[in-house]
Amino acid sequence: MIDIQQHIKRLSLSVISLSVLLVLSACSGDNATTEASTAANEPAATSVEEIVATKSEATVPEPIVEPESTDMVVEEETAAEPEMLAADAGAKLYESNCKVCHTAGLLNAPKYGDTASWATRLTKDKETLYMHSAKGFNKMPAQAVDGVSEAQVKAAVDYMLASVS
Repeated sequence: MIDIQQHIKRLSLSVISLSVLLVLSACSGDNATTEASTAANEPAATSVEEIVATKSEATVPEPIVEPESTDMVVEEETAAEPEMLAADAGAKLYESNCKVCHTAGLLNAPKYGDTASWATRLTKDKETLYMHSAKGFNKMPAQAVDGVSEAQVKAAVDYMLASVS
């Protein structure tokens, strides 16, 4: 009976330790998915203190160094150049990603070329459509993921809007 209780305590401690590790890795700004998957493949630490100590040592931020003199000339950061896309970038993204839902109207997606199904979306400004497509909205999953840039998503939205205007 005592052996079972000790086993349950160890298991509980392992679960708590793993939970703390996952929370800490999710809160850190670095690659949390790599840390979580690595931690899942390793045996759990024996105490919460070990996890907190290990995690706090690994994520100590660099100190911020303020300039000593205010007479220094600060160079202006140049705005990032807009991404240059091929003329058919919107059509290519539509064919590879968007067509699946927008041809059949899956998940209430407005059908390509169907003005009636686009009517409610056309009442919004284009920036809203771009944002909803890139970041996701309601049933529409985010499209600016896995190597797809927001500029490519914008081109695909423009491609679909051209079919109904």
